[in-house]
Amino acid sequence: MSALEFPEPAERAPSDFPNPLPRPEGEFDALKNTWHPPRGISFITAVNNTYVGLWYVATAFLFFVLAGILALMMRAQLAVPENELIGHDLYNQLFTMHGTVMMFLFAVPAVEAASVYLLPNMQAARDLPFPRLSAYAFWAYFVGGLVFFSTIFFGLAPNGGWFMYPPLTGTTYSPADNADWWLLGIGFIEISAIAGAIEIIVGVMKTRAVGMSLDKLPVYSWAMLVFAAMIVVGFPAIILGTLLLEMERAFDWPFFIAARGGDPLLWQHLFWFFGHPEVYIIFLPATGMVSMIVPAMAQTPLVGYRLVVLALIATGFLSFGLWVHHMFTTGLPKMSLSFFSAASTAVAVPSGIQVFAWITTIAAGRMKLTTPSLFVIGFLFIFTLGGLTGVMVAVAPFDWQAHDTYFIVAHLHYVLVGGMVFPLFAAFYYWVPVASSRALSERLGRWVFGLMFLGVNITFLPMHVTGLIGMPRRVYTYPVGMGFDALNLVSTVGAFMIAAGVAIFLFDMVRNFRFAMENNAGNVWNASTLEWLPNGNYGTRSIPAVNSREPLWDQPNLSREVEAGRYYLPGTVTGGREALVTSPFDARPQYILQIPGPGWQPVLAAVFTAAFFLLLTVKLIFPSFICGVLAVGCVIWWLWETDPGPVRPPADIGGGFTVPVYVTGPMNHSWWAMIVLMVVCGMIFTCLIFSYLFLWLVNPGAWPPAHVTLPEAVWPFLAATLYAAGAFAIMRASRLLRGDARSAPRPVPILIGTALVLTCGASAVDFLTLWQTGLSPSVHAYGAAVYAILSLQVFFVMTTFIMGLYTIARWLASKLDPVRRTTFDNMMLFWYYTTGQGLAGLLVVHGFPRLTGGS
Repeated sequence: MSALEFPEPAERAPSDFPNPLPRPEGEFDALKNTWHPPRGISFITAVNNTYVGLWYVATAFLFFVLAGILALMMRAQLAVPENELIGHDLYNQLFTMHGTVMMFLFAVPAVEAASVYLLPNMQAARDLPFPRLSAYAFWAYFVGGLVFFSTIFFGLAPNGGWFMYPPLTGTTYSPADNADWWLLGIGFIEISAIAGAIEIIVGVMKTRAVGMSLDKLPVYSWAMLVFAAMIVVGFPAIILGTLLLEMERAFDWPFFIAARGGDPLLWQHLFWFFGHPEVYIIFLPATGMVSMIVPAMAQTPLVGYRLVVLALIATGFLSFGLWVHHMFTTGLPKMSLSFFSAASTAVAVPSGIQVFAWITTIAAGRMKLTTPSLFVIGFLFIFTLGGLTGVMVAVAPFDWQAHDTYFIVAHLHYVLVGGMVFPLFAAFYYWVPVASSRALSERLGRWVFGLMFLGVNITFLPMHVTGLIGMPRRVYTYPVGMGFDALNLVSTVGAFMIAAGVAIFLFDMVRNFRFAMENNAGNVWNASTLEWLPNGNYGTRSIPAVNSREPLWDQPNLSREVEAGRYYLPGTVTGGREALVTSPFDARPQYILQIPGPGWQPVLAAVFTAAFFLLLTVKLIFPSFICGVLAVGCVIWWLWETDPGPVRPPADIGGGFTVPVYVTGPMNHSWWAMIVLMVVCGMIFTCLIFSYLFLWLVNPGAWPPAHVTLPEAVWPFLAATLYAAGAFAIMRASRLLRGDARSAPRPVPILIGTALVLTCGASAVDFLTLWQTGLSPSVHAYGAAVYAILSLQVFFVMTTFIMGLYTIARWLASKLDPVRRTTFDNMMLFWYYTTGQGLAGLLVVHGFPRLTGGS
């Protein structure tokens, strides 16, 4: 059978393997040795999802505990009126760090971390397609997060609220470095989150069990796919917002200073375009976990699978129409308030669909009241209450009254604790047997649930009343006799009950968790999905073919046959780590992905990336620059070992099927990753253009200001011509590379070098001609917006320049040819994007003012 001809997955059903036969001697040992982690200090260079995923989860939970300690300190301060336990400055740092750590260092990383471990097991993949990218994301998060948290011990922690509203966080009111720690200190978190999202999207779409078509995909995989897509669309807004505010603080570019044409509401639009979808970014993976746990506990398939999947997609889509939900009191037009109020109410519908699907599944089966079941029931109760108050604050007149009171604090915590923390604890108790040789204690688990459930309601239910009678948020004390005294004391008692529940959970983990490389506790819940197959560092012994959504229930011999190596890729055909890449829709085998193993490159790249941002925060520019260069160098070192090319002819993967070990173009996994990265870059640019147009709207008749003179039209036309010529040179190089380029080796690197000169020249022409007009970025927001567009383009041109030089180096090292051209293809895609962005920037900067009657 040819490498491109595969029968439908149903033709290779498990019945085709009725009597597992012995595999070749030593095949299994070779597979295990290939995936064995390094020893000694080099153990930290492991990239297996089985290790990185657990490190990731443990670190996220550490930040949950640390943020919880900050919350206990705040509750101790608020337990009685006129308390002097904590001063106002430290209190401001505490509530800012509590929110920041919970949202940026715990919530999003925790669900990404769980997916790093669970998705390959759930989809019976050897690993995620970019294991070194997962390791890089983890180590950047680990190092940077710990350093960022330590600022609380030195009085340097951010103190402007986790939302960092200007002008409070501008240099006028916050001249110290505290705000910079937030703006630059979480840069590594944004990078880590986006790296994880790219890994998840490609992993879900391209590395699945054979036959696991989209209509058989586990709901958790669907949830993580929507989650990752939301990060790709939503996180660029906060990346741009932090860059603009830091440029204002560092270089006096007035994006948010009203007196010079800026507007502080621009920050709110950028922040909440990320911030409100983030609630659902956190919520959707949790609902995916619940949709896996409920059928196992009820021992029946999930009712309404397709409706639940549609609800996940609808929630992700609708969540991006809610950001103004947080801005009802900012004086926006009533028509806008009506639209966003309706959208805020409408998003409850898909959430309700999922809740009713879970309830119906429980009713259709026989629910076991295990610890995971109790946390799911607690989630349904608490999140439903949070959803009801969410509908209340979606009504603009009510929000005008409740905004910035403790009613909002109560609503937020009911939604986030109920909607994310309780499902996460349910997941811990449910999935620990996959990673551990012992399950967690049911007896202790019931104590954990009881204390946390009572604690959450005792803590946050009184806050609804506290807020309605007028207690404002973010105050470090309050006078006697306002009616807040008893309610605050009760809330403080409840907070310590939650802490007691978490402490018992930690004791349970220390007492029972024993990492199992191969012999885990087994399928203790009689669950139906593939993560409960026998597995090790290599994933499953062989990659199964499935024909339903509940393969372990519908294919009773599947575990035995998989363990006997009767399915696909039971060994290693290239002598290294491998994964089977499947088609995105019907999961048919496409090719063998050669996966890089452990290495210091991602660890060092992550450390230097974190150091770059952290040193920049404290204005150590030269050391920061050195760390940035070293980070880029480590990434290049790491990438040099990828794109190994077709190291052997198409290989037999079992069952008589032969697939190639290397492909290029749209079938290749890195092509998909580059497309996702381009979407991220496009969203950053789109948010920047939105910022430009928003500032134009708030400066009617003064955009550009009267003193600004635009360059002659010939100069942007010249820049556009140079951009287009550079892209044409790359296109020509691609065509040459498709042919027998080795017979004429010079044209390809020469064309790449020519394209580098042309593209850099286009950027230089645009920048210099604007600079010569006397336009300053610090006089007015117009100049700041124009130079922000130019600066972003310069950054992309520099990135393209590095990629071009890297591609030329690959050519010179004989690692690039008409077959082994993935590196070139990825560079070409990014080059085309950079060209398109440059042309769009020229149109906005030079064309828009002329179209609107500017200079």
